[in-house]
Amino acid sequence: MDRRNTHLRCAVFIDRDGTLSEEVGYINHPSRFRLFPFAAKAIRRLNEAGWLAVLVTNQAGVARGYFTEDLLLEVHRMLQDALEKQGAHLDAIYYCPHHPAAGKPPYKLDCDCRKPKPGLIHRAARELEIDLQRSWMIGDRYSDVELARNAGVRAAFVLTGYGLGEWEYQRDQWKQMPDLVAADLGEAVERIILFDEQKRLESR
Repeated sequence: MDRRNTHLRCAVFIDRDGTLSEEVGYINHPSRFRLFPFAAKAIRRLNEAGWLAVLVTNQAGVARGYFTEDLLLEVHRMLQDALEKQGAHLDAIYYCPHHPAAGKPPYKLDCDCRKPKPGLIHRAARELEIDLQRSWMIGDRYSDVELARNAGVRAAFVLTGYGLGEWEYQRDQWKQMPDLVAADLGEAVERIILFDEQKRLESR
């Protein structure tokens, strides 16, 4: 018998730069933000499958003074608008504007929300009633794998952004491995949905 809490929903937590959008360094102007061409289809797939699609991203450029929090919010409005034009949406966006050593208060802060610390995911789990045991984190950095482990979710690693270089040249130094490696967000989403369907069949 499947004893999991059916009241809770499963979610895919998604890194922004290098996973959902192109990695271009600090986005200090909205014109620098470029959504990957496959991103909307992947998010729409999650929407249609009943999964929550939740963005979790470090944005220490705020603490460093490279851009304001208002500009960051504008970029995220652009992101949601671009997705909605293609029939997709993010259910929530969580970001960490802090840095433990750079900038000034309130942004110079050793917080619990800067990845790979699990604060963003734990906050989302409380606010959105998420079943972390069935949920996933998708990202292009090893820190996203660490975040997944720290938060109690499964880890999917994509080879876009920094992913290919980290996977080919640095993974022999990793203490933990992802649960799956995919070419991009679209492939990762399809494999996550299939994995969950198989698990549910096995539990019947």
